[in-house]
Amino acid sequence: MPVYITDIAAFLPNAPVSNEKMEEILGMVNQLPSRTRRIILRNNRIESRHYAIDPATGATTHTNAQLTAEAVRRLKPEPDFNPDQIECLCCGTSSPDQLMPGHGPMVHGELGGQPCEVLSAAGICTAGMSAMKYAWMSIASGQNNNAVATGSELSSSFMRASLCGPIDQQKAAQLEEQPAIAFEADFLRWMLSDGAGAAFLSNKPANTGLSLRIDWIDLISFANQMETCMYAGAVKLEDGSLRGWREQPSLGHALKTGSFSVKQDVKLLNQEIITTAVERTLPSLIAKHKLKADEFDWFLPHYSSDYFRNDLHEHMAQIGFDIPFERWFTNLTQKGNTGSASIYIMLEELFHSGRLKKGEKLLCFIPESGRFSMCYMQLSVA
Repeated sequence: MPVYITDIAAFLPNAPVSNEKMEEILGMVNQLPSRTRRIILRNNRIESRHYAIDPATGATTHTNAQLTAEAVRRLKPEPDFNPDQIECLCCGTSSPDQLMPGHGPMVHGELGGQPCEVLSAAGICTAGMSAMKYAWMSIASGQNNNAVATGSELSSSFMRASLCGPIDQQKAAQLEEQPAIAFEADFLRWMLSDGAGAAFLSNKPANTGLSLRIDWIDLISFANQMETCMYAGAVKLEDGSLRGWREQPSLGHALKTGSFSVKQDVKLLNQEIITTAVERTLPSLIAKHKLKADEFDWFLPHYSSDYFRNDLHEHMAQIGFDIPFERWFTNLTQKGNTGSASIYIMLEELFHSGRLKKGEKLLCFIPESGRFSMCYMQLSVA
């Protein structure tokens, strides 16, 4: 059964935050200005982002569940749409407000409405696409007539100075010569931001305006080959394994050793992320779906930093799948990296831009460095 996205909405909390205001809002670690912020921002080329933080008080203005619920409320697949009509609610995030219960029921609680099927999808950047795939399959299988899928992040909750450990000053000094060093905890602090997106999926196209037919969604994990790269709630050991916070001698020890900070393995990320995203993933999808690069009118890549843009393009060209930059669409510069919400926030802007035409094809790309999972999705404008 065909499945259509008939509306997409996004919610970005509070006013945009400029590069100059970031540290004022997040706070200074050890009361010292960051030595790395300007270098990191120069490489990622993000100019503004949003935080669910009151700039005057430093208090959190929204929970993750509230961000997500607000994005859902902004959906208008029909003029009189309300949350009572949702049959299946699928919510993905890497930053839920609590360990239990799942993020999905918390969003459902914020929305109210009627009882419905609810899914919580965990993970990092592909969590939002896991939610999308479940919503798609629930309609395609005839289990539901409609579904709402979401991706959301409250990244600022990890990045406030009060929760950040000291920055390695030796690595900070090396940053000019080795920009890749930035992809550790301090990089994430100047990269990640808050936001939520929601998509309404239906077994029929919209009565008026355009819809996006979901042709396929492929989510592929390489955890059988790769060790962990991005993580939180654990420390990484010399052998590449993780020791979770509950395995620490005490909660105090877990806090002292930075178990709850969000971190990335820099060396592993730079060695493997683009190779895995392209050479290990795309050829099999090209064969499976008989893909041709020139058939795609739009390419929507979620990359964490402009640092990866040219490398991604070059690797795609090397395997004979060259999509020219003029067909790429991203809003990273103005919306920031919102993790699992990023692809929703990109799609929302493009969907409502007036630039799409019936018959066009979109290829969406969402990588995750957690333990290297890759997602590609094809949409057709209907």
